[in-house]
Amino acid sequence: MRILMIIDGLPGGGAEKVLLTLAQGLVSQGHRVSIFSLRGVCDYALPEGIEYQIIADHTHTTWRKLTELSRRARALDKAVMASQQRNGEFDLVVSHLHKTDRIVARSRVLPRDRIWFCLHTMFSLGYLGHRKGLSRWLKRHKIYSLYQDRNIIAVSRGVLEDMCQAFKVTPRQAEVIYNPFDFAAVRRMADAPCELAGQDYLIHVGRLHENKRQDRLLKAYAESGIQAPLVILGKGSDAMLRRLQSLAQDLQITDRVRFKAFNTNPYPYIRHARMLILSSDSEGFGNVLVEAL
Repeated sequence: MRILMIIDGLPGGGAEKVLLTLAQGLVSQGHRVSIFSLRGVCDYALPEGIEYQIIADHTHTTWRKLTELSRRARALDKAVMASQQRNGEFDLVVSHLHKTDRIVARSRVLPRDRIWFCLHTMFSLGYLGHRKGLSRWLKRHKIYSLYQDRNIIAVSRGVLEDMCQAFKVTPRQAEVIYNPFDFAAVRRMADAPCELAGQDYLIHVGRLHENKRQDRLLKAYAESGIQAPLVILGKGSDAMLRRLQSLAQDLQITDRVRFKAFNTNPYPYIRHARMLILSSDSEGFGNVLVEAL
């Protein structure tokens, strides 16, 4: 089977890692897998045996945001047609992450019945939680219009129920497929050296983002009085990092909080920590909890 995975870049996030683990597993079973990334960023090693292509957007016009989705859908279609001319048609197309879904849905080349949208998060919390009034209604309507009567994969039963109940979406077909894990690889990578081995510390692993609620984590840590250092391992915008560092300073815990940059192998840090903390408002599937076990 020839399979196409499409995603809006491969930064150090959970959905991105899931896609690569899945692609590696499919290749090992004899499938031909292509990954089309809509941005050039890639913080992970790519599995061997896949076709990897970047479909970047270099438009810098004033009105680029207004035409972005349709423009990028045309670029995607062009790449799909070229790939299919070389290697044959795709039997299955899986779109990952909401922005990618909005572009893929506008494709005029990919057959509708072969496209599956993989949902990695609780949409009601991630996209409606902070909205009110007309803004909330419009976003709900846009999400409904995008996923109604479409093929949907959800990474957990809760994610699927959230889409169907909060947005009244009736999928054409729906499957719950839990995230894959290569436990042998996790154990092997956890054996790598760690400069914190033998020390008492707590660890949080996750992208620096509002939904991950590192602000709540810092406040709870400050109130707890725990003296063991808190290590926050993750990548985010410079603005978010500065905001969290400023909060740690306000809480007078800068001497006990260590911000470490994203690492493709967080497992030694998790292995040697006394405790792993998850502080997110919601998770479609908490990968790090499974990996920590």
